Amino acid sequence: MSAAELAVAPRGDRRGWLVAPAVVVLLALFVYPFIYGVVISFQPMDGGSIWANYIHFFTTSTEVGTLWATFKLAAPATLINVGMAVPVAFSLRRNSRKQRIITTILVIPITLGTVLIADGMLTFYSPVGWFSQFVHSLHLYSEEVRLTHNYWGVLISLVISDFPFVFLLTLSYISGIDPTLAKAAGTLGANTWQQFRLIYLPLLVPGLSMAAALSFVQTFAVFPSAILLGAPAGPTRVISIAAYEAAFEQYDYGMASAIAIVMGFAQLLIVCAIFAFRRAFYTGPATSGKG
Repeated sequence: MSAAELAVAPRGDRRGWLVAPAVVVLLALFVYPFIYGVVISFQPMDGGSIWANYIHFFTTSTEVGTLWATFKLAAPATLINVGMAVPVAFSLRRNSRKQRIITTILVIPITLGTVLIADGMLTFYSPVGWFSQFVHSLHLYSEEVRLTHNYWGVLISLVISDFPFVFLLTLSYISGIDPTLAKAAGTLGANTWQQFRLIYLPLLVPGLSMAAALSFVQTFAVFPSAILLGAPAGPTRVISIAAYEAAFEQYDYGMASAIAIVMGFAQLLIVCAIFAFRRAFYTGPATSGKG
């Protein structure tokens, strides 16, 4: 069907012609690679049981330990990002020049990417970097300030790179909450804290849970920061590094796929737990009447 024919076609026909390419792209980019990865994860390189790759992962301390190492980075980073995003977004919920300036500045870490952020951190936070020199010049700390090539370097990098994303999601959600609800509570004697705790926070929980889930998935898949700023042979040997080593150092693609499947399943469990927690709060409309 040509473009002219598509323009004059009935809406039902146009929808069919638009959906078909989207389905093909979905199958080619997501469904087929996932099915292929699952299939080869049950094909161990050395033969044996189809569960050999998974048994090896869960019975090898250095491999299964990557799950806990990754969770120790992803969970605190997610909590810090969400915890900082809520008060900042709440204070900037009204459209203003200040809001536009701050949101524009916070877009910069998103555009830089994790590699450039890591490069900047190596300059500022290394033992001979500017931050260490500043602390020593003020005589605040006499020993070596080490915020890179360890756990803290990776955690700081995750916060820097993911906070703008969480903040923008939270801001878009909190700015859509009907402000007349808080005004009505104010007329009944509720102060600012009570308005936030009793009005905004329950209505914000669905949006926060979505932001937390997306942030956790991103931080759980940490790879470049763990290598450039962490200790990939020690406390920051995350599960993505284990999958990379299996695929490109041992050339065991079945094992790498099994690790990736375990990684995805762990993320799915946490995301399901977040959404289950969300059900304990109000889930009705929160934006009616605004505008």
